[in-house]
Amino acid sequence: MAKSLAAFRELSLDELRSKERELDDQLFRLRIQKSMGQLDVPLKVRSVRRDLARVKTLLNEKRA
Repeated sequence: MAKSLAAFRELSLDELRSKERELDDQLFRLRIQKSMGQLDVPLKVRSVRRDLARVKTLLNEKRA
């Protein structure tokens, strides 16, 4: 379930950091499932990667 960039922009800095950890953990679990052949929705990996990139982009913007 991919979120839009606008939805992420509404989050505070602490919420973004928390979301980054959550997405990173989720991506790790999805990669393990993929390696074991248990991944039901392969496109989920792509959407989580993109959401993680969006969050990291916003964190870098807010640091500058």
